[in-house]
Amino acid sequence: MAFLRGEEVEFCSKQVGFVGSYYEATVINNYGNKSYAVQYKNLVTEDKSHPLIEIVSADEVRPLPPKVSATEFASLDVVDAFDNDGRWVGKVSGRQGFDYFIPYPTSRLRPHFEWVNGKWASKKRV
Repeated sequence: MAFLRGEEVEFCSKQVGFVGSYYEATVINNYGNKSYAVQYKNLVTEDKSHPLIEIVSADEVRPLPPKVSATEFASLDVVDAFDNDGRWVGKVSGRQGFDYFIPYPTSRLRPHFEWVNGKWASKKRV
């Protein structure tokens, strides 16, 4: 799937220590469907003066997942938790009040989706 300049996407890092993390970005250039220049929504340069821009491999870029309203999760649900400027894949192992044993409040969680063969697939449970 090719992305055009201005499209909002997620960068799915394959770098050691960042596997399972997703960062929202905007495509600012397409280099022949092999790589893209992206400007991150939440990541900034070291001096914090500008949004971070990187050239990333096309196989690490996917469309934004569908927005799904979820107010409750069950044990073993696979979720994406917003932390450290990106989303990280995790598993709900329990719940206490409005906090889940990931541990994040519901407002920082979303259901996890995988981009498989050009379609979104929900990964509800482990």
